[in-house]
Amino acid sequence: MATGGKRGRQRAILRIIKEGRVPHQEALRELLASAGFPVTQPTLSRDIRDLRLVKVTGSGGKPHYTLPEEWDHVPPLDSVLPTLFVSAEAVGNLVVVRTLSGGAQAVASGIDWEEYDGLAGTIAGDDTVLIILRSERAARSVAGELEKLAGRR
Repeated sequence: MATGGKRGRQRAILRIIKEGRVPHQEALRELLASAGFPVTQPTLSRDIRDLRLVKVTGSGGKPHYTLPEEWDHVPPLDSVLPTLFVSAEAVGNLVVVRTLSGGAQAVASGIDWEEYDGLAGTIAGDDTVLIILRSERAARSVAGELEKLAGRR
């Protein structure tokens, strides 16, 4: 097992991302494990957020993670949402956000960076973001704010 804790693991993540295209978290987790850094999915998600890695679609239409310097910045939520947003539905303390195909990662990153009140976290697939909030009221508020940012209200 490699040593170096969080910093060593994050250096390994950056090296892996620089060396090749990594399409999803599970592939990155497996590559880290083979480099001597076994990691859980929640820890890897935090590392991805801390490093500000962004998932982009390459020229062949295949998604991959990229480094912050390769992506000038993470676009603000109000700039990506009008283009990618399909719908938002509050269900209890959760919000289900539908996006265009491939848009969920960018929207989830934007939501995470907004740091809405009551936000516990986000989980993104290809075209769906699950937002976990601490109360039903917070979920309704965030769903409404997303609709407003997307120009649907």
